[in-house]
Amino acid sequence: MAPKIDKELLPMKGHYFFFNAGTAPVMPFMPTLARQLGFSTVVIGTMYTILPIVGMLAKPLFGFIADRYQRHRTLFLIGEVLTAIAFFLIQFTPTIPQALPTMEFNCHGGASTLKYYSEFDKCIENNLESYYGDRVLTCQLYCQANPEKMDFVCDNWLHNNSTTNNNNNKNVTCPDRNSPQLNFTTFLDMGKMEMPGDHLFFVIPHDRGQMNGENITLNCPYDKPLFNTSCHIECNDDYFQSELTQNTAISNADVWGMHQFWYFFIMLIVSWIGMAVVVSIGDAICFSILGDRHHLYGKQRLYGSIGFGVFSIIAGVLVDQMSHGSVNKDYTIVFWMTLVIIGFDLVASTKLKHTQTHLSPNILKDVGKMFLSIRCVIFFIWCISIGLCTALVWNFLFMYLDELGEKLEGCQNSMKTLEGIAMGIQSFGGELPFFFLSGWILRKIGHINSMSLVLFAFGVRFILYSLLVDPWWVLPIEMLNGVTFGIFYATMASYASIVAPRGTEATMQGLVGAIFEGVGVSMGSLIAGNLFAAVSGSGTFLIFGIFAFIAFIVHVLVQWHLQRTGQGDADANGAVKYLTPNDAMHMLNDQEYSIVA
Repeated sequence: MAPKIDKELLPMKGHYFFFNAGTAPVMPFMPTLARQLGFSTVVIGTMYTILPIVGMLAKPLFGFIADRYQRHRTLFLIGEVLTAIAFFLIQFTPTIPQALPTMEFNCHGGASTLKYYSEFDKCIENNLESYYGDRVLTCQLYCQANPEKMDFVCDNWLHNNSTTNNNNNKNVTCPDRNSPQLNFTTFLDMGKMEMPGDHLFFVIPHDRGQMNGENITLNCPYDKPLFNTSCHIECNDDYFQSELTQNTAISNADVWGMHQFWYFFIMLIVSWIGMAVVVSIGDAICFSILGDRHHLYGKQRLYGSIGFGVFSIIAGVLVDQMSHGSVNKDYTIVFWMTLVIIGFDLVASTKLKHTQTHLSPNILKDVGKMFLSIRCVIFFIWCISIGLCTALVWNFLFMYLDELGEKLEGCQNSMKTLEGIAMGIQSFGGELPFFFLSGWILRKIGHINSMSLVLFAFGVRFILYSLLVDPWWVLPIEMLNGVTFGIFYATMASYASIVAPRGTEATMQGLVGAIFEGVGVSMGSLIAGNLFAAVSGSGTFLIFGIFAFIAFIVHVLVQWHLQRTGQGDADANGAVKYLTPNDAMHMLNDQEYSIVA
């Protein structure tokens, strides 16, 4: 006989699926979009230091308002609207002025060329060849000059009679020889673009140019010394400019005065507030609907992981397809996906049936006692350590994969597809199986050993990241997300539920969540952003990997000492008693256990 479907819980399942599916297209790609806009890793790390703190403050504030005025569902729906609109508006971030790309102009041996240096030359060459074919671009050059260079221009470009195009260059007035800048127009034959080494050569056809509106010949005699200067280039094509300016970074000091930055950051803050409200109040509504069936929470929340995994893969593929191989990715589709999918979430959420929950009058006093327990303090420090590591995965892994893809021989035009698949493996290959296995694992090895296992797995994961050369090898590593997030989340939430005094379970969950994200993830983002700028991505993952291994060893030794000396909460035999979540995610059925005070 088919199992009976609880129709009352269907809207809750729908909410978790649609909300996570709606945030999946944008959340993982925000740091890489910020990098594409020109913000440095230090700036991005700073933003992602502040955002978790904003979320940490928003949860208790709006939770209090919801409880005080009994407006849980109203605030819940407002949070969904804020999240969708704020994320959608990010795509309209005002254009950030980019410095013109710099090239080296050479005139010698009968030919004039432009040389462009960049670590992404091969990628740019492939894109330009496929986009332009044999077209000729008109470009303005703004070059550094001195009296000697001006004399060369006047003698060879303007007053030389052996022109190849029969133009009378004598009609062009010589520029001021003391001017620091030489400006002229030239033409690039995209069909003759070459890449002999670590740079691109752009050939100027027939040595043609223009100065002050008159045609000139860029004569480069064999018997004259090399004419060489650095030039900024501005061509009559947006695609050419975008490809060559994709690696331009904005100064950290300048970014705080840019209205474009503040628009982008404020939209992120609003979206984080919206998500904090939806997550915290949404869980409260879910527990209210479940009533005494708290152990069924995981079966509702599971649909969120499914939605996130599916749509992160779809979003990654669509971004690559709509970018048409460009180094600068087109993220337009992900913003529309978020708006539409969260719109479905709003429809599902209006069907929720919610009744007011009540809080203990002694919550602050009861929860405050947790900080007097040695084991609880160690647990809080463990949550912070895991938050530090998690920040690196959440906010900088994709940035690191982009770096690896750009350094490979040949152009990587499928990085967003790869990153979407990585998110899918994190969800389906790692997270979901370990959520279901978490109860069995915790019964076998206990919470303390599980905590140590998570730290050890982070160490292994980060060391493997630091050794990557081909970004596609990240996919098998993502299976470790089952331990570093699935087992971690089950351990954190179930341990918090165990040690929480009766009537403070929800507050305790909020506290450990705030410690993990508001303290750990926030600090990790700041540290990782600065390390990325100082020692590169691989160096950052190596340092974090070493930190995780050290934290693992320290945690094992401290817990061994507490166990040996009998400190902490213990039963009559002196053995620490830890309980196991009945649900695959993290919730306990307290009626089956007697909790040791």
